[in-house]
Amino acid sequence: MTRTKLGPSWHDHLALFTIAFSVLLGLLRFSLFDRLDPTHCDALLTKGSWLDNAHRNWQPEGCMLHSYKPADASRCLASRRVVFVGDSVTRTLYFQFVHIIDPKLPTAPPQDDRKHTDFSLSADSNVTLDFIWDPFLNTSSLQALISPQYTGNLSPQVPALLVVGSGLWYLRYANASGGLPAWEAMVNEHITTISAAPVKPAEEIVFLPVEDVVASKLSPERYNTMHTPDIDAMNSDLYHRIRSSYADSLWQFSGTIEAVPVSFPLVFNQMLDDSQTEDGLHFSDTVIKTQANILLNLRCNNEWPSIPPMDKTCCRAYPWPSAIQFIVLTIIVAWTCISVRLCRCSPRYLSLGKGGANGKDYLPTAVFGATLCIIYLADRTGLWLKEQKEFSPLAFAFLVLTSLFVGMVTLHRGDKDLGFLNRDQSDEWKGWMQMAILIYHYFGASKISGIYNPIRVLVAAYLFMTGYGHTTFYLKKADFSFLRIAQVMVRLNLLTLALVYTMNTDYLSYYFTPLVSMWFMIIYATMAIGSQLNDNTSFLVCKILSSMAMFAVFMRLTWPLESLFTVLKQLFNIDWSVREWNFRVTLDQYIVYWGMLTAVAVVKIREHHLTEHFLWPMLVKIACGCSVLILLWFTGFELAQESKFTYNAWHPYISFLPITAFVILRNATPVLRSSSSRVFAFIGKCSLETFIIQFHFWLAGDTKGILLIIPGARWRPLNFVLTSFVFIYVSHQVAWASGEITSWVCDQRRKTLPTTNREVLRQGPSEQGIEAVCLVRPGEDRSSSGEDCPETETPVHSQRWLKSLTRVAQYQSTIIKAWEHNQIEVEARVGLAILFMWIANILWTNS
Repeated sequence: MTRTKLGPSWHDHLALFTIAFSVLLGLLRFSLFDRLDPTHCDALLTKGSWLDNAHRNWQPEGCMLHSYKPADASRCLASRRVVFVGDSVTRTLYFQFVHIIDPKLPTAPPQDDRKHTDFSLSADSNVTLDFIWDPFLNTSSLQALISPQYTGNLSPQVPALLVVGSGLWYLRYANASGGLPAWEAMVNEHITTISAAPVKPAEEIVFLPVEDVVASKLSPERYNTMHTPDIDAMNSDLYHRIRSSYADSLWQFSGTIEAVPVSFPLVFNQMLDDSQTEDGLHFSDTVIKTQANILLNLRCNNEWPSIPPMDKTCCRAYPWPSAIQFIVLTIIVAWTCISVRLCRCSPRYLSLGKGGANGKDYLPTAVFGATLCIIYLADRTGLWLKEQKEFSPLAFAFLVLTSLFVGMVTLHRGDKDLGFLNRDQSDEWKGWMQMAILIYHYFGASKISGIYNPIRVLVAAYLFMTGYGHTTFYLKKADFSFLRIAQVMVRLNLLTLALVYTMNTDYLSYYFTPLVSMWFMIIYATMAIGSQLNDNTSFLVCKILSSMAMFAVFMRLTWPLESLFTVLKQLFNIDWSVREWNFRVTLDQYIVYWGMLTAVAVVKIREHHLTEHFLWPMLVKIACGCSVLILLWFTGFELAQESKFTYNAWHPYISFLPITAFVILRNATPVLRSSSSRVFAFIGKCSLETFIIQFHFWLAGDTKGILLIIPGARWRPLNFVLTSFVFIYVSHQVAWASGEITSWVCDQRRKTLPTTNREVLRQGPSEQGIEAVCLVRPGEDRSSSGEDCPETETPVHSQRWLKSLTRVAQYQSTIIKAWEHNQIEVEARVGLAILFMWIANILWTNS
């Protein structure tokens, strides 16, 4: 092949360069900055910005802020004591904190003389929440807290959290309090006492900054006494007493300087906005509630179990892998290195997707293993930052319209009518739906009912194609062999299962793969039972309807599913949520059967040549008119729903209407059937991979946040471009690698698994002309005919390691050849894989 100026694989070079650049940038940032703040506690307390104008989504720099609910807080604070001490500003924070712990508790003090008193509240989780009114921080109650007394050998039970805040009263009543000098003396005394205490007075101590005021909104009395320069001076004094010692201790490698054991959330003043206060002093509940949430993140994040989702990355260290997970990761890294070594030893020029025989054997495992490694680094380490999602209507609309424009400008028309729901059209359909779902996930648009409802229809459309495609296959080919089951199940589950063990996640969390796997087995059983009578239309339709009825009864009676999951827990150590799975399945439990009935109808229409009937054109026009009306009705209906929960109740029974209407309109004429978008079809061919990989790469925190290669919220658009390009490239390569590995596992010498739901046979990836990056160095011999690897200028001390790796690689090559020469049957291969997974499950423990 003649190369252009950039070469046929310029996109591969660009993608690999972007990946290398991203890794190096991540390592540089991690070594320079995260060494000083590895858990991003400092970032949580000092840096951040609002992502929205409503002041509801606060973004600490470089980490994800968890929004605590009562159940979350009870895990950390149950049967413990939390104490707030200070003035009215601290009291406002106290009541918002109380409301997060238990929504039944009040959000404000009574509006009478009792508000300037102490409060003690108890939550349902037995958390004791105390507030001590002490605006000058000079009472004996505070002294008892920061300098607890010991009785005999018994240590007092210290509070889980102690929050202290004051300062404005020293300005408001300067004559009585002594003003700034008295305040500085008080702060110095308390911090000295806390630092000198033999036991830390509380598990987490927070000294609040003196709150900035909005002078233009203050009352005359406050305006004349509370001056911004004084507040700045007080906060500067606090900062140098607390933060400077902390910063010095970070830079001291010898560790001789000890930081003051007090947290100073200077970021609280950055969160204040003039529009969020009426009196210039007390700010809105949304702002103060976010401040309370920061306190919970500070105190509780690192106490969460080391299990996904990893959506609490502020003040939380990434867990070390458990013993079994570490073994799995070691095997993946070693296998990837060996595969790369074998690729470099291959006798011919190698490229991703096309090359010599040896390259075809080992390159897929190298690509697959390298992808697992980079996904682990992305979402289970601090190599790259993770931040929260934020829905922007303008950005959402812009990306949707841009995607539509790109899809339209890449339309092409075939030379002939390709038929109803042909392969190109199916790929295109999956592609544009996947792009819509990805944009929806990136912006976290699930809270917007008008967007959530159509996305639910797109998920149902995927399942419709599952029913349609597999039913069409079994009607045409009647292949009910174990090989067919292995081909489909391995292809669907290969990446998902690899991530389950690599990332220590739950299989059901990747809900699409379990869904389509379950539905494939149901379709298989439905079509296989009495398959000799599948030519009888009445029998076939009755069989499909009977399967639908039995499955509906099975899902309505919750005890069968609960019993099944109990057995899985006892035998395989698989702990799945019955409630979550029941929701996922019942939401689309009828659309697959509609796809099966549609496949039967299409096959019978072709068999009886009904399209040649003189009334067919009129029937098509009537169907198109009805389809337009159905789409208009559905749009109005879904927008009129009160919430997404209201729509969910209707969805299982009406989702077939817009899907059927779209299919009819999309296939109304030969021109429409022969036309498709190249970009959408490209995405559609790797739609399974994009859906799964997005959980950890592109998105982050198991889909709860987004991945940032370049730090800083202002660089989000550039991050989106970089991560999107790498994400799509990696997904495309993994789709190819997964197909090759599936062929290898299932020994598909003559058959390969289709990438669309209708096609039964497809060309192998090596026949599609996909180019990629050569894995040999420039200047090395690419035309070697099978001898040893070309010599490189390898340092002497590395040659022994390379020789050892080569011997291991040759041993792996022997195993692969034995596998390929049918010395291990497909049934035995699948059985061995299941056995290995069972052993891993039994031995698996969370770190």
